[in-house]
Amino acid sequence: MSQAALPIVSVHPTRALVDEKLSVLVENLQPGCPITIRSVHHSEDGDYWEAYGHYISNHNGTVSVSEDVSLGGTYTGKEAMGLLWSMRPVPGSRPGLRLRKLNVCTPMLVSISVYRGHEDFRDQTPLASSLTERWYMAPGVQRINIREKGVSATLFIPPGPGPFPGIMDLWGGGGGLLEYRAALLASHGYASLALEYIRIGETKSTQLELQHFEMAFDILKNHPQVMPDRVGIIGLSFGSLVALSMATESIRVKPLCVVCISNIHIKLPGKFLSGFQQWISPEMILKDENGHYIWKDACLHLIDEPSLKIQIGKINCPVLLVNGCDDQNWPAVETAADIAKMMREAGKEHLLTQLLYPDTGHLIEPPYSPHFRATNFVIHSTKEKVVLLWGGQTKPHSNAQEDSWRKIRSFLQQHLYSGLRHKAKL
Repeated sequence: MSQAALPIVSVHPTRALVDEKLSVLVENLQPGCPITIRSVHHSEDGDYWEAYGHYISNHNGTVSVSEDVSLGGTYTGKEAMGLLWSMRPVPGSRPGLRLRKLNVCTPMLVSISVYRGHEDFRDQTPLASSLTERWYMAPGVQRINIREKGVSATLFIPPGPGPFPGIMDLWGGGGGLLEYRAALLASHGYASLALEYIRIGETKSTQLELQHFEMAFDILKNHPQVMPDRVGIIGLSFGSLVALSMATESIRVKPLCVVCISNIHIKLPGKFLSGFQQWISPEMILKDENGHYIWKDACLHLIDEPSLKIQIGKINCPVLLVNGCDDQNWPAVETAADIAKMMREAGKEHLLTQLLYPDTGHLIEPPYSPHFRATNFVIHSTKEKVVLLWGGQTKPHSNAQEDSWRKIRSFLQQHLYSGLRHKAKL
C-alpha cells in the first residue's frame, strides 16, 4: 500500500433515513490488497455494536461494498447493507442486548473504518474512517408529547400543510414508550401516534382496557392535522392483539386498515399480563440449549381455545399479517392460519393479505435493523428477568425486514392515501 496515497473511504449519503440504502467506497488501495471494512455504533445504552466484512481490492485499487463480495466477517457475499443489518455487540459485551433508538431527535451515528488485512483488525489504527448519520425522524417532522385523559403517547406530524392520514403505532409486551417506528412512518407522510400502554414496572389493568385505546385513537383522529376518516393501526406482537381487538370489538374505533406483525389473536382481558401467568404455567415454559426461554410451545394450546379468540370475522377493514416462520416467541404462523380460516368462514377473506417469511423470527423491525435471536426481557407480572428466544436466522430475517417494510408501506399507501388529490412524498 503506497505511503504517498492514503486510502479514502466515502459513504453516501452521509445523512439519511434508516430505511434508505447507503454506498461505501474505498479508494487509493494497491490492487489485490486485503482489507477489512468495519462499522461501529455506540448505543444510547453505552454498548458498542459492530459489523465487518473482509474484501480484496480490485485492479483499480478500490472496494465497493455494494458491488464487491465480502469473503468473511459478520456477513458474506455482495451485501450493500451488511455493515448495518449484521451488527452485533462487540466481543465481551453484556449478554442479551437489543439495539433500539431511544431519542429519535438525534441520529444513529455509525463510524465506518478501513483496516489493513483480515486478521486482528480491532488492534489496529484504522487507515481511514467516515461518519454517517442514520435518522428515524426526517427534517421538518414535528414531535408532540401527549399527556391527556390518562393517555401517554407521542405524536409525530409530517412536514407540510396537511392534514395527513393517521397511524396508531403499538409495540409489544415489553412495555415503555417506543417512538422510532412512528417517527419513521411520519417521515413517509403519516401522522403517527406511538402509544405507551404498558408502563415498565407496572401492571395497571386500566391501561389494558379497550376504553384506554379508544381514547388514544380519538386523540389521534381528532387532531387538526389528521384526516379523521383515514386512520389505520399497526401493531407488533401484543400490539397486534390490541389492534385486532379495537377493529373487531370497539364501536368507536373504525380503522381504515390494520397491519399486524407477529400477530396474536387471543382476547384482551383487562388484566392480561397477570392472567397470562394463569394460562401458561411455569412448568410449561421450555428452554433451549442456551437457557433461553421459549414461549411458543407453551402458547400453542391457546390457539385451540375458542373462548379466548377474538371474533376476527367481525372485522370490516383490510388486514395485513406479517409473520416469520421461525417465530420462537409466539405461534404466529399457526395464529395467522387460524385468522385466515375465521375470515374465510365470515366471507371476508378478500380483506386479508398475508406475508410469511422463512427462517424469520418474532422481532420484525424496520429495514437494516440488526437481528436479535434472543434478548433480555422482564416479565411484568412477576418482575422476573429472563432471556427470551425470538428466533430467526440473521440473513433471512434481515431480508424479511427489508421486504416487509416495503410492502407495509405499499399497503398503507394503498388504503390510507388512495384517492387523495394531494399525496405526501412517500
